Amino acid sequence: METVKDTEELQRQQSDGVLWLKLNRPQALNSLTLSLVNGLTTAITDAQCNSEVRVIVLTGEGRAFCAGADLKDPARSRPESGAEFVKAIGALTELIEACSMPVIAAINGIAVAGGLELVLACDLVIATESARLGDAHSNYALFPGAGATVRLPRKVGLNNAKLLMFTGNMHPASEWKALGLVNQVVADDGFISAVEALAKKLATKSPLVLGRMKQALNDSLDQPLSIGLRYERALSNLHHFSADRVEGLAAFKEKRAPQFKGN
Repeated sequence: METVKDTEELQRQQSDGVLWLKLNRPQALNSLTLSLVNGLTTAITDAQCNSEVRVIVLTGEGRAFCAGADLKDPARSRPESGAEFVKAIGALTELIEACSMPVIAAINGIAVAGGLELVLACDLVIATESARLGDAHSNYALFPGAGATVRLPRKVGLNNAKLLMFTGNMHPASEWKALGLVNQVVADDGFISAVEALAKKLATKSPLVLGRMKQALNDSLDQPLSIGLRYERALSNLHHFSADRVEGLAAFKEKRAPQFKGN
């Protein structure tokens, strides 16, 4: 696996169409500084311009995925820093959600507050059995600013979201799976293999069709059924003329693995 463009706070590794973005502040439970948020934003923006990247995996170093904003960050001493940080992480979660390729949250440990908001923006979620997730904003009289009040009820239901946010309690990954946020819970020692298997499988698919599916699925939550169905038909008609569709059908007839180019 090739490592590219590492920084002190963020590690990038790219192989077989998969870009791993690892938060690298284990001593601070991978809590988010403004520079780390900006680094993630740059990395994801760059990935969308790189035809060799088909899938992004977001994970953390050490025993935490992400403990949210670093409240000890010296940069936050400025009065305007809080608003600046909220704006940056809000833009990051919107970028993850709108990203044209699948983004997998690989939760290796604790994920709370802003860390949970990163998870909520991702498309798929795999967690270790030992991972624990929670909102935690209410524990410190903080108000979320990166989408928790909007995305969490869409993922787990309104009443469940209220209970999780009001109490600020941490819960094991298995409970979040039962609520529908986590797709898969795996043993800690098989975690990386499970994430790699899923990411590599997605990387073999047509990036064009996955991007269009992601767009249609995300948009469907905010549309009446009739409009959503018309939108799906319009995208389907557009996709009918894509080179990837032609390649997929040819590969099926010729009994070979398809070679998708993303157009």
